[in-house]
Amino acid sequence: MTAAPRQAAAAPPARPAYDPGGLHVAEAGAEGPLLLCLHGIGSSSASFAPQLAELGGHARVLAWDAPGYADSADPEVPLDLDGFAEVAAALLRSRGAGEEPGTRAHVLGVSWGGVVAQRLALRHPGLVASLVLADSTPGSGGDPEAAAAMRARAERLREQGPRAFARERAPRLVSPTAPEDLVRRVTDTMAAAVRLPGYGYAAESMAATDLRADLPALAAPALVLCGDQDRVTGPEASQVLAGGIHRAAYVIVKDAGHLANQEQPERFNAWVLSHLHIVTA
Repeated sequence: MTAAPRQAAAAPPARPAYDPGGLHVAEAGAEGPLLLCLHGIGSSSASFAPQLAELGGHARVLAWDAPGYADSADPEVPLDLDGFAEVAAALLRSRGAGEEPGTRAHVLGVSWGGVVAQRLALRHPGLVASLVLADSTPGSGGDPEAAAAMRARAERLREQGPRAFARERAPRLVSPTAPEDLVRRVTDTMAAAVRLPGYGYAAESMAATDLRADLPALAAPALVLCGDQDRVTGPEASQVLAGGIHRAAYVIVKDAGHLANQEQPERFNAWVLSHLHIVTA
């Protein structure tokens, strides 16, 4: 009698690249649409204090410390842009976001956070109701010089340490006339947020990414904001986003540098609330 062929054992489920349970997430608001805030490459959830305070009265606001930043656990394996986007998707699902129109989330990304937001919306269009892209870019991969500079940042952080690294970079993130207390807050936030390997993974994800050709595939409506005195990504990069996304509105935030959400929070929040009102009407 011929023995029945043995069936191969089912493969164990793939281990996620990062456990979302290791994320630190600041939250505000109990009612309204879900709004996820993704910080820039040198920051943390602390940078969204003005949004948590104001927008939390109108929405359920989440602001993460990205994997390997501030109070979030370090990744055990390298994360690329897709990896960061998948962690963001898991976070949204853990807060009830899904494919049904009424459960989809709005995603606000500043600078690098905006690049993560774009990739999240491309990979999971059913999770994302709309985008707010603030002082952002399609990524640094389309410019070899910018990509090389981005990759060099990790070694700079290793050599200088977080405090000196932040002290050097923070003043450029706001306008030349920004008050000293804002410069100190930005410096302190960065110094407390950045470390290796997380910062290095984020820098590499920016250096390896050029989403310009993918922008027309973004189906979610988008609000693109940029400080008129942004000396980091600049209005030109935001114009590329606004021009490439079919359903995009473009706004300049007066008297603001790269961190418009912190330097001019009242103006910034007003535009975000207007956007949420329009897209949820």
